[in-house]
Amino acid sequence: MTSIVAPTVLADRLVARRSVVTDVALVGAGVAVTAVLAQVAIPLWPVPITGQTLAVLLVGASLGAVRGAASLAAYALLGVAGLPIFSDQTSGLAVLAGPTGGYIVGFVIAAALTGWLAERRWDRRFLGAAVAMTAGTLVTFAVGLPWLAFATGGSLEQVLAWGLLPFIPGGIVKALVAAALLPLAWRGVRTLDARRGE
Repeated sequence: MTSIVAPTVLADRLVARRSVVTDVALVGAGVAVTAVLAQVAIPLWPVPITGQTLAVLLVGASLGAVRGAASLAAYALLGVAGLPIFSDQTSGLAVLAGPTGGYIVGFVIAAALTGWLAERRWDRRFLGAAVAMTAGTLVTFAVGLPWLAFATGGSLEQVLAWGLLPFIPGGIVKALVAAALLPLAWRGVRTLDARRGE
């Protein structure tokens, strides 16, 4: 069985054999990374600050559009099914239907976008990676904020205060961290390739 994903992203350079089985394993690894970073949280109501968004950016860019989106969709479905992998080890349909649900849905689209940009080599240099990670972050808010407004019935001012303004500094930091890590990882891959060629 061969992979359906073109070998243009970081995961494909790190994993020697590409197959459907490998793709499934990488999707599972993306779920695990997201679940772990979701537990790194600063509690706020109604939306906590978590490491999930950093995971989304890294998973999407490392796995590519298809596997990145599949990984975050699997994360959402497993959380809804009852695995305690959402922030603060929560789970269930109530989380997805609640104030934070739009962010979780937005993660799928954000991972697809950052993966799509990574497939076009935006993740190889800091500036391109920063733009790609910022775009992924903005997509998450674009889905999360209207969902938050619907779930809480809050006014525009309340929704921005609850779901955007406290997250701007952290969102910038996470996008910059991801934008620094990805080119660094690519540099490491190129160094390994050069050593193998010696």
